[in-house]
Amino acid sequence: MEVILSLKDVHLTLKGNAGPVEILHGVSLDVAKGETLGLVGPSGSGKSSLLMLMGGLEQATGGRITALGNDLTNLPEDALARFRRNHMGIVFQSFHLIPTMTALENVATPLELAGQKDAFDRAAAELEAVGLAHRADHYPAQMSGGEQQRVALARASAPRPEILLADEPTGNLDGANGTAIMDLLFGLRDRHGATLVLVTHSNELANRCDRVVRLRDGKVDGLKAAAE
Repeated sequence: MEVILSLKDVHLTLKGNAGPVEILHGVSLDVAKGETLGLVGPSGSGKSSLLMLMGGLEQATGGRITALGNDLTNLPEDALARFRRNHMGIVFQSFHLIPTMTALENVATPLELAGQKDAFDRAAAELEAVGLAHRADHYPAQMSGGEQQRVALARASAPRPEILLADEPTGNLDGANGTAIMDLLFGLRDRHGATLVLVTHSNELANRCDRVVRLRDGKVDGLKAAAE
C-alpha cells in the first residue's frame, strides 16, 4: 500500500474564550493512494478540523502530518499554499466561489495561478464535465446551490490534484442535487485518479467510500470498510 497521507499522534488545541479547547486527541491514520475515505461522527467530533489539518489549512499543535512525503507540520504558510495549489483540491460545504467572477473565471483562476497557459480551455472542459458548459458566463448569484457546488467541484478538480478533500459537499443541497454531486465527486475521482477524503453526515455518501473513519470527542472511534 502506497501511503499518500499520514497522521501520527495528531493533536489540535484552539484558544477559546474560557481557555484552551482540545479538538483532536492523538489521531493516527494512513490514507492509501487512490483510496476514498469517509470521515463521519456527530457534530463537534472533530471531522472538519481533521480535514483542515490534512489540507494544511489548520496547524496541528502536536504530532506529525505528511502528504506526498512532505511534512505539513513544519512547512511555512507560503510553502503550504504552494503545496495546496500544486497537489490538492478542496471542496467546501459553502462553495466559496468568487462572486464577481463567472463560473468559467472561477474554475480558471487556480489554473492561472499555477501558470497553466491553457487555463480557460481546461476550465471550459471541467465545466462541461460537470454539466455546466451552458452556465460558463453566469455569476454565482445567477446559479442555484447545486450549480454552484458543481462549479466548486470543477474548480477543485481542474488542476488534476493528487488529493481531493471535501467538507460536507452535499450538506447544503436537497436530495436530488446531493445525489448528483455524489455521482460527480466519485466520477471526478475515477477520471483523474485522485485520493478522496470527505467529511459527511450522509450514510449514502459514506457507504460509497472504500473506508469509513468514525470520530467521537476528537478521537478515532472506529475504522471499517464501508460495506461492512
